[in-house]
Amino acid sequence: MVRAFEAVSRLGSMRRAADDLNLSHTVISRHVRNLEAWFGTRLVDAGPRGIRLTAEGRVFAETVGAAFDLIAKSTAELRPAVNRTVLRIWCVPGFATRWLTPRFNQLQLALPGIDFVMRATDLEPDFTRYEADVDIRYSEEPRGNVRWILLERPRMFPVTSPEWISRNAPIRTLDDLVRQPLIHEESRDQWRQWFRKAGFEHEVTLNGPRLWSANLTVDAAVAGQGIALATRLIAADDLRAGRLVELLETDVRLGGYYLVGPRERWNEVTSARFRAWLQQSIAETTGGHASHESGNPSR
Repeated sequence: MVRAFEAVSRLGSMRRAADDLNLSHTVISRHVRNLEAWFGTRLVDAGPRGIRLTAEGRVFAETVGAAFDLIAKSTAELRPAVNRTVLRIWCVPGFATRWLTPRFNQLQLALPGIDFVMRATDLEPDFTRYEADVDIRYSEEPRGNVRWILLERPRMFPVTSPEWISRNAPIRTLDDLVRQPLIHEESRDQWRQWFRKAGFEHEVTLNGPRLWSANLTVDAAVAGQGIALATRLIAADDLRAGRLVELLETDVRLGGYYLVGPRERWNEVTSARFRAWLQQSIAETTGGHASHESGNPSR
């Protein structure tokens, strides 16, 4: 009950807490309600903008957060040295599924003796609670008390399947593209930004399904369901195998892939070896066009 409440208070959402603890939304909600019944007072209120802690909830959340921090710190200090060969990786789902997972054999050969635990998620780990050792995210420049390197600021470009191309009129201009069944992630903002940066000067009215993650949108494009946006690394294997084809010739960049880690553990041997393997493997990835902005110094 306390762990569920701590996750809700930290993430501000029952759904995010459920994802964080790998439980269902219903179980998290029941744990919080049972904890409130045990205390005899409300700890959270649900409103149109999400979860809000009550005054009692804020007091308890501060105490519980500090307690979990102490437990995590002591556990990390006392665990046997052999367990330090575990590398916990959090990674955005598209990159995890379409680039990193197909290369796990290569990774294990390059770093023998390391146990890898990967979580595909859009959430950012709390490094102070030792939730992860490294985090691969697609974003703007990371902030906070972390170290990071820019792995690649890739082009983002429209892709579809050869089957879809054979069934539809040719796409030769942005005006042709905007009328097509575009496949979106969580919202349509990414396509809107892409058209704006690609130089499309008209008002954009978009339709098409929203599939939540880059991995699902690329799967749909491979299946001939329409046109998705993809980065070089997410689409590389499918482009090389002929399952996807790039449409038009554009040079639009929206964010970058960053490797992020806690400052105090940045130079640990296992993390440093993984970082070196990751940079080299990305540089050697063929399919799509290589970024002009990779290998930036760490921060």
